[in-house]
Amino acid sequence: MVFKTLNAAVLCAAVLVSGCASLEDALFPADDASDSQSASVANSPSSSGSSSTGYVAPSVVSSTLMDQPGAATGTFVGQKVINLRNDLRQLQTTLGQQNQSLQAIRNQTVQDSQAFHGTVAAISARLQVGTTPGNPILTQQWNGAQGELDRINDDVLKLTRLSNEVTTSSGLAAYMLESVRAARQLSGAVDEDHRQLAVLEDDTNRTAVLIERLLSELSNDINRQQHYIAAERQNLNTMALAIKNGQLYGSALSSSPAGYAPVTFSSNAMQDFGSESPLVTIRFDKPNVNYEGALYAAVKSAIDRRPDAVFDVVAVSATGSTPGQDALNASAARRNAEQVLRSLNNFGLPSDRVRLSSSSKSQGRVGEVLIFVR
Repeated sequence: MVFKTLNAAVLCAAVLVSGCASLEDALFPADDASDSQSASVANSPSSSGSSSTGYVAPSVVSSTLMDQPGAATGTFVGQKVINLRNDLRQLQTTLGQQNQSLQAIRNQTVQDSQAFHGTVAAISARLQVGTTPGNPILTQQWNGAQGELDRINDDVLKLTRLSNEVTTSSGLAAYMLESVRAARQLSGAVDEDHRQLAVLEDDTNRTAVLIERLLSELSNDINRQQHYIAAERQNLNTMALAIKNGQLYGSALSSSPAGYAPVTFSSNAMQDFGSESPLVTIRFDKPNVNYEGALYAAVKSAIDRRPDAVFDVVAVSATGSTPGQDALNASAARRNAEQVLRSLNNFGLPSDRVRLSSSSKSQGRVGEVLIFVR
């Protein structure tokens, strides 16, 4: 069984719960900020699983495969299908719980941020109307604000641990997909076995895409919160000086979290580089490509030579035989580029020093990710 290799703590957390009709809707509910109707339902006292911050815990997944698994065929391949189907069900359940953990951490971060800003606002209001230098009441409030900011930092550590767990799920999904494809090569199968394997492969692909999306959300949340905490620590340092002198100062000069940037792609990037050689070329010709060691060494060397260097990460997809294949190749290449961006962020490279773009090539059978220095 594939799940024998999964961490025991994750296995213990994977319990089956009756769910909703859509895998994607269950794992990634609509954004409350952009949907006022959803927000009002979430804030209603009668909403099941809702909290005062407006987030609603998602239900556990239910997919086409889980609803219509197909009849057992009694063949060896048919038994493999049953085992793989059970493994996928466990993976989807674990993924749903990981998304619930993300929503819970977000809820807690909102509450901690509200408490922090309430304390900071009280200090600022007192400084605005005037106070004595070194006011002990304001000093005590400043210490409280420092502790509340530390709690927000603890929330970021929880996000980091959750990201590691989701990364484990991502590796498992890739292994399962290879196992499903390998099962097609086994002898002794009937047509029904191959039909069920095709459905199983589609469901595994969809689950892998949702895992990558959850990883991207976690990466963006971690980056955003880290820059937010760094900026607020600078503001607290400035506020400590204001309390010492009994005067109201503005925010710190370095308080703008300019390092955070959402994941966006520009197109036709290769035209900008001409014959320039890339710093790193990563070929995604197999699952779980081990590229991070070489990537770190190359980027570290470039930054040592030029401390203000910025980087272009280009997703290069192979041209397929049909427009549909072109779209699938481009989507896979972009997911690979986002994975490389997460690696760069984990190395400590801010997102505002990286530009994502995409291109295509007529030759080659696998996608690549190229990194250029500019």
